[in-house]
Amino acid sequence: MSKDVILDKYARLYEIPNQLALLGHQVECFCLSYQSHDEGNWDESNELKSLIWHSKSYKGFKKAGLVAYPFVLLQQLKQYQPDIIIAASDIPHIVWGAWCSRKLNVPFVADLYDNFEGFGQARIPGMKSLLRKAVCKAHLITTTSQPLADLVSQEYRAKGIVLSMPSTIDTEIFVARDKVTARKQLGLPIDRLYIGTAGGLYRDKGVQVIYEAWEKIKSELPNVDLVIAGPYEKEYSPPVGDRVHYLGALPHYQVATLFQALDVGIISILDTPFGRYCFPQKAYEMLACHLPVVVANIGEMNYLFKDVPQTLFEAGDAEDLALKLAQQLNTPRHTRIAIKDWETIIKDIEPLITSLKLQH
Repeated sequence: MSKDVILDKYARLYEIPNQLALLGHQVECFCLSYQSHDEGNWDESNELKSLIWHSKSYKGFKKAGLVAYPFVLLQQLKQYQPDIIIAASDIPHIVWGAWCSRKLNVPFVADLYDNFEGFGQARIPGMKSLLRKAVCKAHLITTTSQPLADLVSQEYRAKGIVLSMPSTIDTEIFVARDKVTARKQLGLPIDRLYIGTAGGLYRDKGVQVIYEAWEKIKSELPNVDLVIAGPYEKEYSPPVGDRVHYLGALPHYQVATLFQALDVGIISILDTPFGRYCFPQKAYEMLACHLPVVVANIGEMNYLFKDVPQTLFEAGDAEDLALKLAQQLNTPRHTRIAIKDWETIIKDIEPLITSLKLQH
């Protein structure tokens, strides 16, 4: 995710343990850095919670030590004596979590924040099989989308409880605000119509269809500009021109400002194993800013926007995207969806997690 889970306190990998700790549980988290970060312990415990993070990092020639990491992890867990093990992040962590839970004879929860079979790790022979076997050993599986929950239930044939639990957002940052003020903060002219998006501007994230649709929009709608933000591939840079505003890689709070400045937001997803099972956080972020959107009709987005089908465009179809953008600019249709915060989401699922110990 290009984020440090501990230091950036980022998304569900941070919020699941954090919110469980705030509910009164003693939580210890064991992290492995693949990017040679500093290792150590971070104690976030206070009068409200008991939460400690441990990070292990294998730098340089020590990377060979990764082979022994599962055994190091097991020894740490034996000292801690957990009642329940929750594993997340990627294929190795799910596999290690299942193995440790069996060794310690405690319930196992697997959190799938994406379809891990779409990760590069899954190309290693045997990894998909290990993932599926580990997930099938879990007593509870939480997924980021309903299509992914269906995949786990129907194709993996998981025996545990499978529950769709989409990630949520910071609803204090992503809120509706004055459009003119947002445009001034970003240095955008206030008298234009703006379409755009933010995030990884990569072809495998579906940005190509946005650029192709822009070529149609710019010639047909002269009062419309394109605004984009995020990292991009050197060999596939964003379009340029007086009506294209590339804002670079914005800090998280300024992404909200961008969404507050737009007239229509774009969420492009490819029809791939990753795209069909992901839940793009942009959807909740844009909706929280009361921004009309146009969304690729893939996976969870078909569930989320089923009541407003005119906001859905055929994935990869630039002509359909351009058409739907023009319609949304002309007659905006807003999508109203209740977005729960992390406190509410984890409070709802916590009784189910704790019940596993009583049933084991």
